[in-house]
Amino acid sequence: MDKRQAIGSWLSGPRAAAEEAGVDFGYRGQQLGLPEEGPGSIARPGRRMGGIAVDWGLCMVIAYGLFAGGDQQAMGNWALGIFFVMSVLTVGTVGCTPGKALFRLRVISESGGRLAPGWVLLRSVLLCLVVPALIWDRDGRGLHDRLSRSVQVRV
Repeated sequence: MDKRQAIGSWLSGPRAAAEEAGVDFGYRGQQLGLPEEGPGSIARPGRRMGGIAVDWGLCMVIAYGLFAGGDQQAMGNWALGIFFVMSVLTVGTVGCTPGKALFRLRVISESGGRLAPGWVLLRSVLLCLVVPALIWDRDGRGLHDRLSRSVQVRV
C-alpha cells in the first residue's frame, strides 16, 4: 500500500477502508429486517434533524407565548420541558411528534409495533440529554433509539 492509498483510506474513514478490504456491511436497517428504501426503511439523518428542528422551534414558540417577557435562559429551560412532555405524549400515543409527522417519520419498536410507554419515557429523557442522540450506530440509529429499542422509519 503506498502513501496515497493509506492517506485516502484515513480520510474516507474506517467504513470505506473496510469496504475496500471486502467487508460487506449491507444497507441501513438490514440487520433489523427493514427495507432498504421506501416506507418502513430507516429514516435518513436529514429528515430526522429537520423533524427535531421543527419540534424545537414549536416548543420555543410555545414557551415564548406562555412566558413572554421572561429571560432567554428560563425560556430555553421551559422549551426543553415542553419538548420532553410533547415527545412523551405524542410518540407514546401516535408514534410521532409534529415535526416527525411533517417529515413523514414514525418511531416504532425494533419488533415493528408501537413503542411501550416505559421505552418512550426512556427515549425522551435520553433525547433531552442530547449527547446520546449524537452517538450513532452503523444503522444510523442514535444511542437514545438503541437503548430504548426503537427505530425511526419513513412512513
